Amino acid sequence: MFFSGGYYYYITIALQIGCAIHCLNRGTQGKWIWLIIFLPVIGSLIYIYSEVLSNRSYKTPNIDVGAIVNPGGRIKKMEAELQFADTFANRIKLADTYLDAGMNDKAIELYTASLTGAFSENEHVLMQLVIAYLRVQRYEDAIAAAKKVYKLPQFIRSKAHIAYAQALEFSGNTEQAENEFKAMKGRYSYFGPRYEYGLFLVRAGRDEDAANIFQDMLSEEPHLSPVEKKSNRVWFSKAKEELRKL
Repeated sequence: MFFSGGYYYYITIALQIGCAIHCLNRGTQGKWIWLIIFLPVIGSLIYIYSEVLSNRSYKTPNIDVGAIVNPGGRIKKMEAELQFADTFANRIKLADTYLDAGMNDKAIELYTASLTGAFSENEHVLMQLVIAYLRVQRYEDAIAAAKKVYKLPQFIRSKAHIAYAQALEFSGNTEQAENEFKAMKGRYSYFGPRYEYGLFLVRAGRDEDAANIFQDMLSEEPHLSPVEKKSNRVWFSKAKEELRKL
């Protein structure tokens, strides 16, 4: 028993050290190091999944490490950092955290205040504003922000593109909204945007078309690799749930 426990201890320490070195090399220690220290096994496993194994695309939901440890404390820390050093990077880091926490008005205030000088057309800020404006039902503002980044390659099939399509829908431009959803389609990929397209069709009363979208997603699942299946599991689950409702 002691021998087994000793092995477990050394494996835990090795896991911590490996994850700590990896995050230091990547420059992400501010986000991860305390989670790895205070939750050695769980924190290290979360780190490995999020930073080593996962595909960092739209398909993989982000894990909010701050929310796991202490979301309120994380926000206060970032607010203190901004008060100490009012830089563009600190403003956007805090605004992103506000947005993740659902504090949309605060996020919008920081984002818009940051669009000055050399950062007046910053792509990340504009794309985040599309999402934030949609959440507070400022659809015209969301559309205006989206148009500024529409031609950028990173906008295609992004969360901001989905928010743009939804803003068009909710402002009455349903035909244009559907064109945007169709532009985000693709077989054996982009399951998040396709799921949202299905919801759009449900809201439009086109249940049969929506069912076809959800069924196509599920029919492709068996042909994906294990990693792809895992990273898109949430969308397949949601598609099944919507099919049961139709």
